[in-house]
Amino acid sequence: MQTDTIPLCDLKAQYASIKDEIAEAVGAVLESCAYIKGPQVAAFEAAFAARHGLDPFQAIGCSNGTSALTVALKALDLPAGGEVILPSHTFFATAESVLLAGLVPVFADICAHDYTIDPSSVERLVGPRTVAIVPVHIYGGMADMDALSEIARRNDLKLVEDCAQAHLATRNGRTAGTIGDAGTYSFYPGKNLGAYGDAGMVVARDPAVAERIRKLVDHGRQDKYLHDLIGDNLRIDTLQAAILDVKLRHLDEWTAARRAVAERYDAALKPAGFKVIEPPAGSAPVYHLYIVEVANRQKTLDHLKAQGISAGIHYPVPVHRQPALAGMGLKCDGDLPTTERIAGRIVSLPIYPEMTEAQIERVVEQVLHIAI
Repeated sequence: MQTDTIPLCDLKAQYASIKDEIAEAVGAVLESCAYIKGPQVAAFEAAFAARHGLDPFQAIGCSNGTSALTVALKALDLPAGGEVILPSHTFFATAESVLLAGLVPVFADICAHDYTIDPSSVERLVGPRTVAIVPVHIYGGMADMDALSEIARRNDLKLVEDCAQAHLATRNGRTAGTIGDAGTYSFYPGKNLGAYGDAGMVVARDPAVAERIRKLVDHGRQDKYLHDLIGDNLRIDTLQAAILDVKLRHLDEWTAARRAVAERYDAALKPAGFKVIEPPAGSAPVYHLYIVEVANRQKTLDHLKAQGISAGIHYPVPVHRQPALAGMGLKCDGDLPTTERIAGRIVSLPIYPEMTEAQIERVVEQVLHIAI
């Protein structure tokens, strides 16, 4: 059994590479004592907006990815009880946010090639109560926003992009989060752009929507003691904003490194007959996760663990089968055949910018040894 473990995501290695920059940024916040709404918040919002080709006011920091999606939906002033179409193959928070916004999730199937929401499934689900679509850019690859935008336009629907796993991903030259009415991001520590705790972001095209989001995350304030909306306390902390501002400067190089790891995996696994993510033409995924399908998943996971290789499953239980939603009578596009098929087959392999060639080779060797 190997003693040197290969983690699924190596946050220690990343921290070591930027330790001095982080210390300087955190120190500046501590010296200022401006822990809430300090200047680093506006600086990070402006930098994030600029990386997405947006104006500073269009990016609003918030407490986490779940609150980001929830306030984005609330800010669009959708009718209570309206239906929102989303994939069932996603983290539970996507549907949770829809429900927290007073809306009803309706579950679509996914495309077999890249696991993003299937536009043809979305089309079948559009009905008189449909008010929005929430595509999830899962694993770091963008959904077919051209097709989804056309469906939304024809049916007068709002489009909110869940970009929790897709920071700076592009498709046909357009960046995740900048196409729909709003885009939402998670900065959970393990994300491509991760905080040292919880944090999130919303971007909005319409200035009025952006202003409403800014109020919703900060008690509905018009100014310090005047509130014209019922909001919540969902602000991003100054410390997290300062940390994220540092890390954003490295995101391009980290993304290139992730893509290089994915290319090495592809080169070894695809010729051996394994089904992996197949990005469509024009897509530039950022590989938050690297997914491979296997027929003997538990045996593969057990073997990798014994060899000191951490692997995961994202996600083994489709959202429409979660116990919390049982008895709610939520609609699905049939039995979601692709979603159901992959739920028992997918494995997430280690991927992070600091992976060495030796680590990659070891993962590949052990997967090829055991997986079928």
